[in-house]
Amino acid sequence: MIQTDPHSPTPLVTQIVQQVTTLVRSQNWTPGTRLPSIRHLARQCSVSPLTVSNAYNRLVADGILEARRASGFFVARHREHVTDNTVIHSDITPSIDSSWMLQRAYENNASVVQAGCGWLPDSYLFREGIRHAFTALGRRPDPEMSGYGNPYGHAGLRELIRLLLLRQGIRCDLPALILTHGASQALELSIRCLTQPGDTVLVEDPGYCNLFPTLEALGLRTIGIPRFHDGPCLATLERIARTEQPKAFILNTRLHNPTGTNCSPSVTHHVLSLAERHDFMIIEDDIFGGLADENTPTLAHLDQLERVIFISSFSKTISPGLRVGFLACPAKIAARILHLKMASSLTSSSMNEAIVHTILADGRHRLHLERLREKLATTRKTAISSLEAAGLEIFSYPEGGMFLWARFCTDLDPVPVARKAAEQAIMLAPGFLFSPNQRQTSWLRFNTSQMNSPKLFRCLAEITSSQNNAQKPR
Repeated sequence: MIQTDPHSPTPLVTQIVQQVTTLVRSQNWTPGTRLPSIRHLARQCSVSPLTVSNAYNRLVADGILEARRASGFFVARHREHVTDNTVIHSDITPSIDSSWMLQRAYENNASVVQAGCGWLPDSYLFREGIRHAFTALGRRPDPEMSGYGNPYGHAGLRELIRLLLLRQGIRCDLPALILTHGASQALELSIRCLTQPGDTVLVEDPGYCNLFPTLEALGLRTIGIPRFHDGPCLATLERIARTEQPKAFILNTRLHNPTGTNCSPSVTHHVLSLAERHDFMIIEDDIFGGLADENTPTLAHLDQLERVIFISSFSKTISPGLRVGFLACPAKIAARILHLKMASSLTSSSMNEAIVHTILADGRHRLHLERLREKLATTRKTAISSLEAAGLEIFSYPEGGMFLWARFCTDLDPVPVARKAAEQAIMLAPGFLFSPNQRQTSWLRFNTSQMNSPKLFRCLAEITSSQNNAQKPR
């Protein structure tokens, strides 16, 4: 019943969202109707499971669907429409879960304090560079930007990325460097290349929350490795690698999401040693690497792309709207990854890649990154001071980036805290969302670039004060 057109200018995710919305609003699908599973609809529409997962999550955020844990997606029972294109809050209190976070994080509402989201505000992005690129391309169009493009991606941009990696000590031949539709596609292609349904994949706990539904949709068994101040727990990693024979370990070496920490050189060496000893691959998600000191060690530098797939993008530093990512991989699997990319999307966006190429070739992007790091250092210092003054404990004091991992000094459940904050138009991110098994924790993720609001810290201080008063002997 749902069909997609890969040649349509409308994104595949939007096509699915529009068709499901029409089916629901026309009453063809009534409240409580169960939708096809992610994998079933992906096969039916000849798209990736990640595409369907993103569409379903957007429909949950819009109030069209509801997600039921371990059961699937269903047409929402409580919906109230103002117009054909507008959904307002239902008459039930939303649960604080991953769907709630997606809705709060992606809604474009300037009145909401996005203290728990995962990206920089518009004022931090390279808008000047984008405007300059549009002007330059208008005067002299890039010959690669008007067609489908090369499956490998824009040739000029790939060469600039190769040089960027070389400055970080990572040698990569061009045939092993592939551009993607953001880091999300790079992650999915890498995972699909290395695994089959039923295989075991290791992730960090806490780790990147949007990764977990992708792994589930691909039919993979996920095991979390605890993340410490200096990197993943080596003892747990060795034990699990020895007993479970994982196919891959996905981790952030620099500016870990959500704790903001870096792996120490010692831990980095040991992780690679364990991968070699127990024969699993490493997917190094360096999505925030542009915000880190280039001298911070990476697994790709240490390994030189023998056992490591290195992933990054320009979404966090130029603009998330451009959706230009890349992966650098071992030569022996590059052809396989390229084949998977062509099967799912033919090519990535040659127009967006031409814009990024123009920005990097101009030479001012490095200066933008330097200014961005300085700005984040200031906001990070202020946020740490303000959180501690509000009665919160900081997990670690990051050397860069935007994230802080913090908790109330008293034993507080962050879920009701997040609900109370939401009543004041403040979006917090409870720590259980970043655990692969939704493990309860008292920690929360904060984005220091989104915390310039006295209202936020008044709310946090009030929560601390209320808890302290409740614990006083009567």
